[in-house]
Amino acid sequence: MKPLVTNIQKYSIHDGDGIRTSVFFKGCPLKCMWCHNPETQNFNKQVLTNREKCVVCRTCEKACPNGAIRLEDGKMVTDRVLCEACGTCTEYCLLNIREIAGKEYEVKELVKELKKDLMFYEQSGGGVTLSGGEVMCMNMDYIEALVKTLDHQGITVTIDTCGYAPYENFKRILPYVNTFLYDIKAIDNEVHKRFVGVDNSLILENLEKLSEDQGRIYIRIPTIKGVNADDMSMQAVIDWLKTHNINVAQVNLLPYHNTGSSKYGRLETEYEGQFLSTPDKEEMQHFMEMFQKAGFNNTKIGG
Repeated sequence: MKPLVTNIQKYSIHDGDGIRTSVFFKGCPLKCMWCHNPETQNFNKQVLTNREKCVVCRTCEKACPNGAIRLEDGKMVTDRVLCEACGTCTEYCLLNIREIAGKEYEVKELVKELKKDLMFYEQSGGGVTLSGGEVMCMNMDYIEALVKTLDHQGITVTIDTCGYAPYENFKRILPYVNTFLYDIKAIDNEVHKRFVGVDNSLILENLEKLSEDQGRIYIRIPTIKGVNADDMSMQAVIDWLKTHNINVAQVNLLPYHNTGSSKYGRLETEYEGQFLSTPDKEEMQHFMEMFQKAGFNNTKIGG
């Protein structure tokens, strides 16, 4: 089964080195409370709708072959159990405010699209970033074929990962990957389970193995007040990395943002991270200096 792609983002400068094209795959085993790509959590196709622009003409309701759309409290509501994401409603929507998240690509087709920006990769030291969702949970026959082809075309590959996947998946593609952007959300396991939904043991174990196997690793830390934006949490990450001798090429502290919160309405779900907030510039600078003083000289805010 081919993985689903939700977006191919051109001219990306925040997903690795240089100018990149980022491919967002659909499906993730985590459910981060602050997720800014909620349309990539589910592994299946889904209907997205902009209900703020809906004029309740009910054309979609009449067109749906599964009876999955109904009027409720003055709004059109999609029954996610009945909906098969067949796309019929998107064809009949008069305002074009309904769309399907998730598209299949043959490997050759996707590579052809990614090669269009080859000139930018070569001039900037960039390449292709595979993101998500969680790319390491996709069909690895497909992902291995994709990264092999890109590598053979001279295009560097970066993998943006939460680390929650079988390590054998990492081993398969390691020879063809230039850099892993590896997330650490929290060292405290209870904090991790509360805000991310899963235990962090596998994530940390895989990070150790990837370091031992000489993977080039950029540690990325979503920095969020109320979750991990405090000295104790940051020191825990520093201590863990040093204790386990993780080979870290770069640390990126990523200030929390809620720009993806509006996407939840398009999935007709609620954003649970309303109480989260962003550390101020002084706090971010302080955290960066903590890592630098601990020997992680190549630590940056953002990226």
